[in-house]
Amino acid sequence: MDLMRHSSTFLLPTIPTDGQAYALVVLNQRLPRFTPLLWKHARIRLCADGGANRLYDEMPQLLSCEDASDVRSRYKPDIIKGDMDSIRNEVLDFYTNLGTKVVNESHDQDTTDLHKCITYIRDFTPDLEKSNLCILVAGALGGRFDHESGNLNVLYRFSTMRIVLLSDDCLIHLLPKTHHHEIYIQPSIEGPHCGLIPIGMPSQRTTTTGLQWDLTDTEMKFGGLVSTSNIVKGEKITVQSDSDLLWTISIKK
Repeated sequence: MDLMRHSSTFLLPTIPTDGQAYALVVLNQRLPRFTPLLWKHARIRLCADGGANRLYDEMPQLLSCEDASDVRSRYKPDIIKGDMDSIRNEVLDFYTNLGTKVVNESHDQDTTDLHKCITYIRDFTPDLEKSNLCILVAGALGGRFDHESGNLNVLYRFSTMRIVLLSDDCLIHLLPKTHHHEIYIQPSIEGPHCGLIPIGMPSQRTTTTGLQWDLTDTEMKFGGLVSTSNIVKGEKITVQSDSDLLWTISIKK
């Protein structure tokens, strides 16, 4: 079984030159305070429908020492995509005049706006090497639970792609059962609280190292044991499971 390595170095001011490329998707929830940092690291930036409103309204608040109009002009998304039922007309006009490409998929009501953006990145960005691409999703958590559930479902629907859901408080990504996993902790910016959550199906056997309460061929399922409120002990966590798991870890403020 192949090894998959994970690290939250995208939350650091300077990222390693290891060939990892990033894309950023902004959703219609409060922007994490570190969104300007994610923007800097990303090679392509998309807003999912009303995420453009958040970018327009909240990025100047995150950079309050700068002129708001300059911030809005500088932080221009490459793409706005979705069913376009949330974006305000003045925001759409503003970014369109700056040259942002708008992809209206109002005909598709069977997928979420995040799903639409991930599909665009997968199918229409030939310059990005997908094997080394990680998609960062800002504003993915908080607000309505059905929206959060839809975002989690995207992780499973695109299980071969690296996608990280981010809020001010934590991050979440999928650990596919097809791989062994090594998670390299950045102790200056994340932890110590973490969790491993089996969503979709139970895990009959999960084994970990590096946690306060490690698992050894442990069964996890809803209605039984779920490894929440665990704690990272070191800077390397290993996970092996017979089921896809969600990894989550707190982000320090």
